[in-house]
Amino acid sequence: MAHPFSIFLAAFFIFGLLTGGLLSYIIVSQRIDDLQNQISGLQKELSESSPYQNVTYIMGYNASLSQLYDIVKDSIVSVRGIISQRTFFGLIYSQVQGSGFVYNFTGRMVIITNYHVVNSAINITVTFKNGDGYAATVLGSDPYADLAVLSTNSLQTEFKPLEIVSASTLNVGDPVIAIGNPFGLEGSMTTGIVSQLGRTITESTSGGLTIANVIQISAPINSGNSGGPLLNYLGQVVGITTAIVAGSQGLGFAIPSSTILQEITALVRTGSYTAHSWLGATGTDMTYEIAAKMNVNVTYGWLITQVTSGGPADKAGLHAGTRQVQVAGTTIIVGGDIISALNGVRIVNEDDLLTYLEEYTWPGQKINITILRNNQTMTLEVVLGTQPQQG
Repeated sequence: MAHPFSIFLAAFFIFGLLTGGLLSYIIVSQRIDDLQNQISGLQKELSESSPYQNVTYIMGYNASLSQLYDIVKDSIVSVRGIISQRTFFGLIYSQVQGSGFVYNFTGRMVIITNYHVVNSAINITVTFKNGDGYAATVLGSDPYADLAVLSTNSLQTEFKPLEIVSASTLNVGDPVIAIGNPFGLEGSMTTGIVSQLGRTITESTSGGLTIANVIQISAPINSGNSGGPLLNYLGQVVGITTAIVAGSQGLGFAIPSSTILQEITALVRTGSYTAHSWLGATGTDMTYEIAAKMNVNVTYGWLITQVTSGGPADKAGLHAGTRQVQVAGTTIIVGGDIISALNGVRIVNEDDLLTYLEEYTWPGQKINITILRNNQTMTLEVVLGTQPQQG
């Protein structure tokens, strides 16, 4: 028979275990509740601050992407045309192909695409996802932004317009989607991120024109994607894919949607856009090596190499280069003014210069240009001109 004291000790031990377990459970449960409340708070903050708050997006899970594609796929069209070239053997005809998308311009349905897709083309057609094709005409175009707007007399039921929002809210790293017709493979969808903003590219397909304030993207695009929409994860247009770098991997470019919104009215109603600012000078980016050759202590900025006679830069007294030197095996014209700021905004290179002019200035505007001349910093006032029309 067990001793009463032993029974008491056993009971006390069991009571202690039960009490300790209950207290531990209460404490752990409280901590779990606290953590859940913190997580809920963070999720609320993220949803309120994120531009993609209405989208469930998880890396590696493509359900939201497939749903988005189903929503927008009927808004993207294939754009085709015929180019004729006169040769020694007579006229030779070839087909050009790109992409486009439907947009509702104040109640009028139009197709937006790239200028280089339809430039010099005849017999232009647009074909919708369901295979229905229609003749199209160019309402307006702008080679300096690689934009064109088309009109077509298709059935109203064919038109499913996309929403265009300003690209001014884009940041490097934001996810983007490109949909188009690479190599004629209609309705192809690729994803990537914004690699950089404010790039400057030269379009060989548009006569070697320089196009400023361009979005760099990692979403794979190829020939035939040109003119297709660049979308955010809400299915809104933030750009229009326009170019690739031959031989590159994951390096593409898109015209920002803010440019489309700025120009669309003029393109539809007048057929062109003529409000691009013009400085009337050419130049090259400063580097440490060029600075050493010039014996200056500024390694950033834009070195003016040539000035257009009678242009804005010439009238303002900006100086062009005076002599040629070899820098890392390349001939550079030095001796000109070095532009280091526009209206107090630091200019590191040509991308900065042309993007600022494109986004923040207009023809006829007076701006202050800070330059370095003979190792002396000075500021000149320049009245910007209008970019000469192509052709």
